[in-house]
Amino acid sequence: MSKRVGILTGGGDCCGLNPAIRGAVYRAYDLHYEVFGIRDGWRGLIDGDLFNIGLEDAEELVDKAGTILGTSRTNPFKVEDGVKMVLRTIKNYGLDAILAMGGEDTLGVANRLFKEYKIKVVGAPKTMDNDLSATDFTFGFDSSVTRAVEAMKSLEDTGKSHHRVMILEVMGRHAGWVALYTGLSAGADWVLLPEEVPDIEGMCKQLQRVYSRKKYALVVVSEGVELPGADTGKEELDQFGHMILRKRGIGQILGDIICEKTGIETRHAVIGHMQRGGIPTVFDRILGLRTGVKAMELIEKQDFGKMAALKGNKIIAVPLEEATKDIKKVSKEWLTFAKIFFK
Repeated sequence: MSKRVGILTGGGDCCGLNPAIRGAVYRAYDLHYEVFGIRDGWRGLIDGDLFNIGLEDAEELVDKAGTILGTSRTNPFKVEDGVKMVLRTIKNYGLDAILAMGGEDTLGVANRLFKEYKIKVVGAPKTMDNDLSATDFTFGFDSSVTRAVEAMKSLEDTGKSHHRVMILEVMGRHAGWVALYTGLSAGADWVLLPEEVPDIEGMCKQLQRVYSRKKYALVVVSEGVELPGADTGKEELDQFGHMILRKRGIGQILGDIICEKTGIETRHAVIGHMQRGGIPTVFDRILGLRTGVKAMELIEKQDFGKMAALKGNKIIAVPLEEATKDIKKVSKEWLTFAKIFFK
């Protein structure tokens, strides 16, 4: 009887997932594993929704965004009998191991299943937020920032023409890596991150200085930023207890504040889910391929409860518990570095 591995992708989609699936499938072929795709993350294991994946299904995935497996934010620990159904599906399909590709939430479930139910599971680090501990970068991040920088540069063109402050709202609930890298790479004049209490007065003075010099200014704000006194409305929570940020409109609120305090005409744009799709960058393609291959090799070595992580230029194995225990936030050193360019 052949060895069997199930692959799932959970949480938000991003560039690099399909290349990671490709890497895993190709390495599985070398190791004589039969691969099953699990549809829509952990929900697929609850529902028993699996299908065979071969080389012919994976060979054209290297430059494709999204995930051919589908995804969801389902948490089996929050579904009645969810874990029981996961265990049943693993048994019914004779799966020898599970490869879970995801971020903090998806891999947090994987870690619990490994520790509490002895499920043979490994992980691959996916999140466009780059907020997963124990890895230098996650695939999806580079592509999302590249897309945001392109949007910021387009806003710069119209900002110059109309002499406005242009605000770009980017994704990032608890960690501001996307906003930080976007702002630095696009030459923004101010960046607001969830890790730091906004200095509204300081920002407005800076934007006035910049505006007097070049007659426009650029601001990047992370969607998770809390503005003092701003009413962003009530939001529902997902199965992992995270606020679903779809009604906040932080960019618009910030634009109103800047306009009121500076008298400068201000416009905002929200790139939103466009950051998740598009053509994956070369970095994300290669990182996806490498982590997919490494994850399958961990399964072959029976080194379970681990995640394939990028450290320097090497892909190594790190414990899932280490990878998911803390959110990787922007450090004070990075914040200090960014402020060098706010002049």
